[in-house]
Amino acid sequence: MKLLKTALVTVVVTFGLQAAAANANTEIRLGHVGGPGSLFEISANRFAELANERLEGVAEVNVYGNSQLGGDESMMRRLRLGSLDLSLPSTVMSSESAQFALFEMPYLIEDREHMKRVREEIVRGPLYDAAEARGFKIIGVWENGFRQITNNKRPIVTPEDLEGIKLRVPGGTWRIDMFRSYGAAPSPMSLSEVFVALQTGAMDGQENPFIQTYSSRFHEVQDYLSISNHVYTPAYLTAGASWNRLPEEVRTVLEEVAVEMEDFVLEEGQRLDDETLIKMRDEGMEVNEVDFEAFVEASETIYSKFADEVDGGQEMIDAVAALRE
Repeated sequence: MKLLKTALVTVVVTFGLQAAAANANTEIRLGHVGGPGSLFEISANRFAELANERLEGVAEVNVYGNSQLGGDESMMRRLRLGSLDLSLPSTVMSSESAQFALFEMPYLIEDREHMKRVREEIVRGPLYDAAEARGFKIIGVWENGFRQITNNKRPIVTPEDLEGIKLRVPGGTWRIDMFRSYGAAPSPMSLSEVFVALQTGAMDGQENPFIQTYSSRFHEVQDYLSISNHVYTPAYLTAGASWNRLPEEVRTVLEEVAVEMEDFVLEEGQRLDDETLIKMRDEGMEVNEVDFEAFVEASETIYSKFADEVDGGQEMIDAVAALRE
């Protein structure tokens, strides 16, 4: 009997070691569109570092940034097919589910403290459910940031100043409709194509958070930076078809680290906003603030459209407003 018990223990230990060794070859691929120095890069690399420490060789997170695995739309398809494990979509989520267009509403989010409350009460509710209905699993709510307008024509103070400006926007009909209502000529384009479009004049301007503008070097080919804070866009650490193929202990580590990262990402976003604005001003961009009241007033139609066309839209808008202090 003693010999039998010893043999069984040996088999169990050996099997466990073999399983761990097999899983050690498991690569968890995380793709994003952020360039060097971007908040996406900082966030994804920190996540990989922390997750890999806890995974202890059972699996390894590898990050592929700067659109190495394609643009956001391409990576969403890869998630759905299971050929990519994790991605960091932002605006593109509104093309996957209309509920995510909540974060296309101008001046919806007051500040990052407000966003924390919205994250807990709304994103981890109807938006998580909306993602799962489309075959995706959000494991963390990170940040793209407050968006600002740059262009080569003139300072933007009121919506009327956008009249006729060829403005690159990310994919998604809501951002297009918003800027079209302001008078601009918006056009969707992959982030990796924007620098050349601005440099050659194919586009007059673009809109992105400070750090995305700076890390993508758009400030080198743009004259005017107008601080508008017109939209706050979260970024969602998202899994797809391959998620359930990962061992349960690996999924647990990834989810825990993704949530632990959330406040760190918001703090980094604020730090980068402060530092990058100074850098772009020092490097020659003309900086101004928009007339916020004029933009808020001009945004009423897009709110009405969301409330009318999106199931539960008005309720979500009201819920976000109730979380303001």
